[in-house]
Amino acid sequence: MERPAWAPQGIDISVPSVSRMYDFYLGGSHNFEVDREAARKAMEFMPGLPKIMQANRAFMRRAVRYAVGEGITQFLDIGSGIPTFGNVHEVAQAADPEARVAYVDHDSVAVAHSQAVLEGNERAVVAAADLRRPREIVKNAEITQLLDLERPVALLLVAVLHFIQDSDEPQAAVAELREALAPGSLVVITHASYEGIPLGKERAGGAVGVYEDIRSPLIMRSRDEVARFFEGYEMVEPGLVAMPNWRPDNPAAPEQEDPFAFSGFGGVGRKA
Repeated sequence: MERPAWAPQGIDISVPSVSRMYDFYLGGSHNFEVDREAARKAMEFMPGLPKIMQANRAFMRRAVRYAVGEGITQFLDIGSGIPTFGNVHEVAQAADPEARVAYVDHDSVAVAHSQAVLEGNERAVVAAADLRRPREIVKNAEITQLLDLERPVALLLVAVLHFIQDSDEPQAAVAELREALAPGSLVVITHASYEGIPLGKERAGGAVGVYEDIRSPLIMRSRDEVARFFEGYEMVEPGLVAMPNWRPDNPAAPEQEDPFAFSGFGGVGRKA
């Protein structure tokens, strides 16, 4: 397999990467045949996967604009993946040129791409760290040099918690991050769930199986389980809902969305 110029040295390009599969679903170009193969296999069971990812990105962009509208100009995006078009720093800095964004990912591919994309942007950084070790994130020198954690921050946990198994205690990690944030901070979460998927659980489970096969299990949680991640926050209206239903740009439009877009949940909470 030939290694493209943009592929960082030292990574195994024969193993599918969740962040490159996500890039493929969104129509990006930073993916290999091994990623496309795994993504296509998942789409055989769940053809609407790209629609779910698009709904996820659209929700994230609305949440970032909402945060800027609330006066928050600092963003901590954990599990940020490969920066495809319309990423957090583009949306935030278009709304407020002073906005600062710290990206965090444990995937070396995602980190290397992010460094290339962010070159020359003094108000955005990327750090290699893992959500399962929150202390490393809030103590990371690159992050603390850019973000003032004494002031409100928008913490983005978009399409990342469903890759953390219960045995790794994702709730404890989210709680630890909340403790590190100033009052008035926001948390933005999206999460996969069998609820809302316009397919039988068995068929949808086939797509989940593909992620298990590539050793990146996808943990489907119920709405109640996802809601627990917001403990210690006040929910912003309209609460935890299907992603197209969260403050849509055109309130009349969600009904026209693809049924797959309503799979899983998104919400925003505010720390009192």
